Amino acid sequence: MRIVCLTEETTETLYALGAEDMIVGISGFTVRPAIARKTKPKVSTYLDAKIDEIVELKPDIVLAWSDLQAGICQQLILAGMTVHCFNHRSIEGILDMISMLGRMIEKSTEADEYRAFLERKIDDAAVQASTLKRRPRIYFEEWFDPLISGIAWVSELVELCGGIDVFAEHRQYQDAKRRIIPDPSIIIEKNPDIIIASWCGKGVKPAMIISREGWMDINAVKEHRIHEIKSSIILQPGPAALTDGIDQIQAIIQDWHQNLTK
Repeated sequence: MRIVCLTEETTETLYALGAEDMIVGISGFTVRPAIARKTKPKVSTYLDAKIDEIVELKPDIVLAWSDLQAGICQQLILAGMTVHCFNHRSIEGILDMISMLGRMIEKSTEADEYRAFLERKIDDAAVQASTLKRRPRIYFEEWFDPLISGIAWVSELVELCGGIDVFAEHRQYQDAKRRIIPDPSIIIEKNPDIIIASWCGKGVKPAMIISREGWMDINAVKEHRIHEIKSSIILQPGPAALTDGIDQIQAIIQDWHQNLTK
C-alpha cells in the first residue's frame, strides 16, 4: 500500500504501527519522527500541496486532517486520488484515528496494542492528577494575534493532568475563529496560575506576553510561570500529544504544585 500523509500525526502513527514503508510522501512540517523528514519526499505544507507530485507518487490513499485541508482534498479527488480526511478534535478522537488507520492498512492488532499503550498513559496521568491537593488555573494560548485559546484535545489534556482550563467552554468549537479572545483583559480577570503557549509554527516569546498591558498583575506572570510546548508536540491531533504532550503538561503542573507546598 502506498500512502501520502498531509499532516504529521498520521505519519507518526504509521511509524508506530511499523508501517513506515507504506509512506511515499509527507508534509513539509513533519518533524516526528525525525527519520521521516530525512527520508520521505515532502509534498505539502498545511494549506497547500504539490498536486502533480502527489499524483506522480501513485498513492493508493492520501491522508488529510480537518476542514482546513478541504481545498487540497478537493484538488486531489478531482485529480483522481482516493482521499481520507480525518476530522477529530478530542483525545478519544485521536485514539479512534489510530484504530481506524490500523484497520485501513490491515494492522488492527498493532493499532489495538498501541492504543492500549496510550490509554495506559492517559490513565496514569489521571491517577497522578488525583493526588494533587490543588489544581492550578491554566491559560493555554494557541496564537497571539489575535489571542486564541486551546483546541479541544489540549483543553482535555490540561484537565487530565490536573489543571483547570480557564477557557474550557471554548473546547466545543472546532474552528479557531470561535476561540478568539476578544479582549486581553479577560485573561487578567481569570488570573491563571500558569500560562502555556504554543504558537503554531512560531517560537513563543515570553517577553511579548509579559509586556501586554496589565498582564504583570496575573499570577502566572508575577511568578514567572510562562511555559512553551512546541506545536509539533501539542498542536497535532496524534500520538505526540498523548505522549510528550502529557509528560510536559504534567511536569509544568507538578513543578507549580511542589513550589506551592514549600
